[in-house]
Amino acid sequence: MENIQIKIDNSNLMRLIGPNITKDESDILIKNNSLDSENKNSVKRRKLDKDSHNDSISKNNKPKDLDDVIYYFEDGLRKVKPYYYEYQAFAKGRWLGRSIFDIFCTEFRDRSRDYYAYAIETGLITINEKIVTKEKIVKNQDIIGHKIHRHEPPVTADPIKLISMENDLIVIDKPGSVPVHPSGRYRHNTVLHILQKEFGFSNLYTLNRLDRLTSGIMFLSTNKEKAQEFEQLMQERKIHKEYLCRVIGEFPTGDVRCDKPIMTVSHKLGLNVVHPKGKPCTTIFRRESYNGRTSVVKCIPITGRTHQIRVHLQYLGYVIGNDPLYNHHVWGQQKGKGGIDEVSTKSVINNLINEGINQEECLVLNLPTKQNSDITTSNVMNVESSEQSQRFKDKSLGKCEECTIPNFPDPKPDQLFIWLHALKYEVSGCKYETQLPYWAKDDFDGDINIK
Repeated sequence: MENIQIKIDNSNLMRLIGPNITKDESDILIKNNSLDSENKNSVKRRKLDKDSHNDSISKNNKPKDLDDVIYYFEDGLRKVKPYYYEYQAFAKGRWLGRSIFDIFCTEFRDRSRDYYAYAIETGLITINEKIVTKEKIVKNQDIIGHKIHRHEPPVTADPIKLISMENDLIVIDKPGSVPVHPSGRYRHNTVLHILQKEFGFSNLYTLNRLDRLTSGIMFLSTNKEKAQEFEQLMQERKIHKEYLCRVIGEFPTGDVRCDKPIMTVSHKLGLNVVHPKGKPCTTIFRRESYNGRTSVVKCIPITGRTHQIRVHLQYLGYVIGNDPLYNHHVWGQQKGKGGIDEVSTKSVINNLINEGINQEECLVLNLPTKQNSDITTSNVMNVESSEQSQRFKDKSLGKCEECTIPNFPDPKPDQLFIWLHALKYEVSGCKYETQLPYWAKDDFDGDINIK
């Protein structure tokens, strides 16, 4: 398929999986910068645009590097041209008196010693914006810089659709696979940056949240008061929501109510389970159709817990057919029906971690896991070898010429989302609704091989 580019770029781009930023590294970062690969040395320091959004209402200002980002489309995927991004941090107390090489090798073990030797030698790692040797001793008030070549994962090429835009309220139909906020390996391939880049929005507040894998209605606003008003309505449960999903098996007819509390048992995996010590939550389910293999089910969440619909469906014994996390074999033959005990929960967590640090991402993006490869999402930059840094310059190993990240095959667009869609919202007398997703229609046959 011929590439369609928003901005002309003749380079032969490959879809490469970029490095994860470890928690320890993100905790110390105070400044960042990004730059084009043709202008690597023109670095301007600025405050870190934090990827995490812990507030109930999240505001996103337009990042300074967004004007330079290049989106392009290929084989049903939206991709971002790889770009340079610099992290900077003041030296910590425990780093003082130690060599820069020793600090990186011991503090940030997600990458190899060979990589850090190469990064220091080539100026990707600096002290006070100056190239140094591996033996350089870190002193008080030194600013440590680490410039990386970021490769964002692709997302679906399906557009973000504007449903409504009035009274400071923006309503969109979010495609599955597109995360809302910059986080982890995603920065520009996110709802906020795409809206800012392609629609000219700025100072956006997100009012409701959808998981990356979930599609459907999302609310945003450019007005803080409107955002606070919306949040109050959610807290008072005055917003009616309806989702659609497709689950394995013949879901019962009539209304099915699940009131089981839910608790997060692994933040690393984003894993939640029904647990007596969890937060109270309620979901009402109603079967819409059954094709002999799977059922389309309407879901009405009364509360809004993380993964609430997915976890309640698993507890009832009707997992979403293509859910990579809750329809995984590690749950056993019953796939978690009726809940699991503490021992089984720990076993599930350990087995998922053993198959990949972020198992959901590995499965959806078709990445290798620890069962079939030494390279996982957590160590794609950590190519252990006895060879010296010259290996990182080798262009014949199927790696990026700039940073040697291994090249992985592109996922197919239908691997990037789950069959869960926010279909309808009613807010203050106004109704918003999207079209039916294709997988919810009667003629859908993509569930034939789902187990």
